[in-house]
Amino acid sequence: MDRIIEKKRGLRPKHWPYVALAVAALALLAWMVFGNHASTMRVERETLTLGHVTRGEFNDYVRLSGQAAPIQVVQVSPEEGGIVRERVVEEGARVKQGDVILRLSNSNLDLQILNAEAELAEKQNLLRNTQVAMQQDLLNNRTEQATLDMDIQRKQRTYRQKERLYRERLISEEEYQQSREDYELARKKHGLITRRLLQDSVYRSVQMDQMEDNLENMRRNVLLIRDRRNKLEVRATIDGELGLLDVALGQNIQAGAMVGQINDLSGFKIEARVDEHYIDRVRTGLTATFSREGKEYTLQVRKVYPEVRQGKFRIDLVFRGDRPENIRIGQTYYVNLELGRPEQAVLLPRGSFFQTTGGNWIYVLDKQGGKAYRRPIRIGRQNAQFYEVLDGLEPGEQVIISGYEAYGDNEVLRIR
Repeated sequence: MDRIIEKKRGLRPKHWPYVALAVAALALLAWMVFGNHASTMRVERETLTLGHVTRGEFNDYVRLSGQAAPIQVVQVSPEEGGIVRERVVEEGARVKQGDVILRLSNSNLDLQILNAEAELAEKQNLLRNTQVAMQQDLLNNRTEQATLDMDIQRKQRTYRQKERLYRERLISEEEYQQSREDYELARKKHGLITRRLLQDSVYRSVQMDQMEDNLENMRRNVLLIRDRRNKLEVRATIDGELGLLDVALGQNIQAGAMVGQINDLSGFKIEARVDEHYIDRVRTGLTATFSREGKEYTLQVRKVYPEVRQGKFRIDLVFRGDRPENIRIGQTYYVNLELGRPEQAVLLPRGSFFQTTGGNWIYVLDKQGGKAYRRPIRIGRQNAQFYEVLDGLEPGEQVIISGYEAYGDNEVLRIR
């Protein structure tokens, strides 16, 4: 009789490889769906600088390094060129307005003065000769006019006598007509001569005025040229300190060339350079402070220069009230420039991480402190100590504020 063979149920050894393969596939699928694929990097805790995010008062200021400078610097330039004959004062000397700094010599200028004086003398002689000639002409004209006046009187008297004689029929008509014609001719000549003398008088007057004007202009020209000789002495234009005198004896200096400068020590200013990040916030009138020998001094922005060079722009600050007694030109002062009023904000300590991230993201530690995760943030204002956090961080969180150059694009840092 045949036996019925029962089919064995359950897994048999030959099925185990298939089961293991299925489990591995499920594990891989679960890792792909639910696993953390962020790139990680191991770092040593000793290499990190950590900072705590806090909430507090944000003082809106920027720390600047500035140098003391005179309130005004005046350039020393000769108005006339020449050769340096004498240095009257040296650099660092105190000078008053009008003091002689340099004496120059200029042989060409001396020759110009001699030529101008000779030309003036020649014009003066010409004017005198012209005046004499005009006076002589005037006398001649007046003599001629007097002669004509006498002639017309005689012709008139003769005409009237002959007119009476002609009425009495004692002379001929021809003789009478000749006397009348002679009288009328004398009158016409007198009128013509009178108009000519009047025109000559006007012409002489105009000519004399022109010559006088020309002569006066020449006198002024000579005075100006003589005054140019006085300008061979280079003088101080203000009271102050001669800060620079870059000339040597015998050196030929052109007119208008800068040979030195005078520092006006009646006041001082602080010249500072500001990062272009603040160019829209810095304006004239802002207040700045600094401490020196236990005393605080106040400054005010007087001028903001529009040019940006090498990522920075210049400002000038002047003292409001007292200034340090021992202030010297070129002395360095560290100034806090106030950009706004203090406000409550989320604060992040400054660090070199900003050089890499530009303030757009930061590594934030988890609560256990074993891992740091990359997180986007948004930073607003900044001062010498803190960044103002606008978004992305909460007070109490711990972050890495040291440099990120070695971390590449890793999103997670494992801290050992």
